[in-house]
Amino acid sequence: QARLTNSRMLIVGMGGLGVPASVYLALAGTGKLLINDFDCVDESNLARQPLYTRDDVGESKVAVAAERLAQLNPECSVTTIDRRIDTVELRTVISDCDVVLDASDNFGTRFEVNAACVDCATPLVSGAAIRGEAQLAVFRPDLESGPCYRCLYDESSEEMENCRGQGVIPALVGMIGCAMALEAMRVVVGFGEAWHSKLLIHDAMNSTWRNIRLRRDRSCPVCSNTGSG
Repeated sequence: QARLTNSRMLIVGMGGLGVPASVYLALAGTGKLLINDFDCVDESNLARQPLYTRDDVGESKVAVAAERLAQLNPECSVTTIDRRIDTVELRTVISDCDVVLDASDNFGTRFEVNAACVDCATPLVSGAAIRGEAQLAVFRPDLESGPCYRCLYDESSEEMENCRGQGVIPALVGMIGCAMALEAMRVVVGFGEAWHSKLLIHDAMNSTWRNIRLRRDRSCPVCSNTGSG
């Protein structure tokens, strides 16, 4: 508990994944949470982002979330970043964090966050969901070897679908968001068996899980020249 209380975590994206992750990290006693999102609450968000209500429509997501999280645990310090963070600032913010949770909904942001985490040797918990499918992975650039997010996806992934256009099962993003919070706590506290360099895939339609071992791409433009490979 002391390690969690002294920890500093960044959540990028306060949508369907970031909201449940932030709730359980705050309730668990995380000392400092930084939450980043530049969107305002939209009525379409309400079905899968339970920190927000109809009265919040049009308001800044991070401002509303900070207020609600403070009500859940006033001892958790919440700092808001309500703008798109540029590359330099992103590295500065991440260098001061113990773990980053990428709950964004686009590959451009995911690639930037991953590159900054590799540069700063900061653990990254990555989650994604669309329709009835979800993924969860933990990347540890602070360790000597292992892949990064860029080893898994290349630039062509930018053209892939997202939940904004294709929809997603609300309970699925809630489940993955909670799992992201758990993995972030495991990284900081160090309990349980080390779990990283693996991709966990969930098919909500059939209630099945797959666990895929990930390997570093030796030609990865982000991490191929770091660590021992």
